[in-house]
Amino acid sequence: MQLGYMRVSKADGSQSLDLQRDALLAADVDPARLYEDTVSGRLDARPGLEAALKALRPGDSLVVWKLDRLGRSLHHLVNTVHELTRRGIGLRVLTGQGASIDTTRPEGKLVFGIFAALAEFERELISERTKAGLASARARGRKGGAKYKMTTAKLRLAMAAMGHRETKVSELCRELGVTRQTLYRHVGPDGTLREDGQKLLSLAR
Repeated sequence: MQLGYMRVSKADGSQSLDLQRDALLAADVDPARLYEDTVSGRLDARPGLEAALKALRPGDSLVVWKLDRLGRSLHHLVNTVHELTRRGIGLRVLTGQGASIDTTRPEGKLVFGIFAALAEFERELISERTKAGLASARARGRKGGAKYKMTTAKLRLAMAAMGHRETKVSELCRELGVTRQTLYRHVGPDGTLREDGQKLLSLAR
């Protein structure tokens, strides 16, 4: 059985759930199994999501319009997906960057690896911000050499992202904090490892 979850950021009527509702209904979600929130994704209290998670049973699937409707942060998103998996519950994403995610299918194993890389990347990113400060790193511009360093977590994320044709290299470099040259030294356009990438992973073993 499928449950659908919808969220918009404002409760004052300036945003509508209609688009998400139509998409979920088109994906064969029962109207009686739709849950919703009208709060910011950054807020901890989301009663609609909490109710949906409680209603899910092993073998069910949670369906969302876009991945960002589910998680209030990368950390929260990763934890939610892993918890669903532990309970034997699938996740389907209908559109956006996560549209290929359907953990009810065999290729969902690849998704778990991507989420693990994302979680590791987030931990490293938080550590970097704590030590140096994001503002000071930006102020130094290209002189801040540490921001261009490729790590194993960034490399795994880059491999997964480069394997998708819709990935924009400039946006990926900005998210990872590396230059285009650094990216291509480690990963090919199709996500395959290059010599520098192979060396980095071998050192991490």
